[in-house]
Amino acid sequence: MMYQAAADRYGSMPYPHCGRSGLRLSAVSLGLWHNFGGNDDFDRQRWIVRTAFDNGVTCFDLANNYGPPPGSAEENFGRLLARDLKPYRDEMVVCTKAGYTMWPGPYGDWGSRKYLVASLDQSLKRMGLDYVDIFYHHRPDPNTPLEETMAALDTIVRSGRALYAGISNYDGERTAAAAAELRRLGTPFVIHQMRYNMLVRQPETDLLPVLEREGIGGIAFSPLAQGLLTDRYLGGALPPDSRAAGSVGFLKPEHITPERLATIAALNEIARTGGRTLAQLALAWVRRQPSIASVLIGASKPQQVLDAVKAVQMAPLAGDEIAAVEAILGGQS
Repeated sequence: MMYQAAADRYGSMPYPHCGRSGLRLSAVSLGLWHNFGGNDDFDRQRWIVRTAFDNGVTCFDLANNYGPPPGSAEENFGRLLARDLKPYRDEMVVCTKAGYTMWPGPYGDWGSRKYLVASLDQSLKRMGLDYVDIFYHHRPDPNTPLEETMAALDTIVRSGRALYAGISNYDGERTAAAAAELRRLGTPFVIHQMRYNMLVRQPETDLLPVLEREGIGGIAFSPLAQGLLTDRYLGGALPPDSRAAGSVGFLKPEHITPERLATIAALNEIARTGGRTLAQLALAWVRRQPSIASVLIGASKPQQVLDAVKAVQMAPLAGDEIAAVEAILGGQS
């Protein structure tokens, strides 16, 4: 039977503007970094993506190297588009990136014009699309002039391969320089994707002030610290199917220290007092920043998507909740 999206999918999801642009993002975006590769179950991927779209999630985030194997997440998303979502393409914000190693040799990595343009052409072919809505440079390249990388993004937007340009993992100083260069070129630079959560707070002093000043929207990846800011680790044991037990991602077993677990338990008490789960508190904490347009979640099951959607429908954090969290986090970063 042909998939038909839920009629009430836009009933309760917030859609903040991305910076000072006209682009609005769903407050929850779905990232296809984990669980969407060629080695994962396609029917489960389909169920997760359908659940997301049926509940107002319109922003889907990929990269050329997502898998494993690299490229397979884009291929699977292309299959999902063809089977289910093609009639809804204009209701979706499809994003991809290039900047990490994708193919052997000197032209398959970093930030040269040759790499970025070739990579996006490959990504479009894998997904079966004529364009993406946002194309990101995935990480700064210390050996390629910033002007060349930004000129490549300009070329990509002007050619129609992408509607908007973005960057990811840039610090505040380099973000300001990229904004100045793209402004000079006349390219719509609307978004920065950064790692930001209650346990990783450097963006608050380094990056977020630049985004607010420049009118660039932020999308935060790892807002739940790859599951650490959920109830999965509250018992102190390492779940065998958790991110920390695996070989990919930022979260490693050595990060699950007694001190870190005590912090998480204290945050969980604040969440319970406010009628939230720990994950809902963590998402609200990230979304309190004016420049953050969307939180980018991963999911291994549909229920995780539903939990995140419920979180952004709740009231913002009150002042006393923020103060209580600050008292626990202190200077952690």
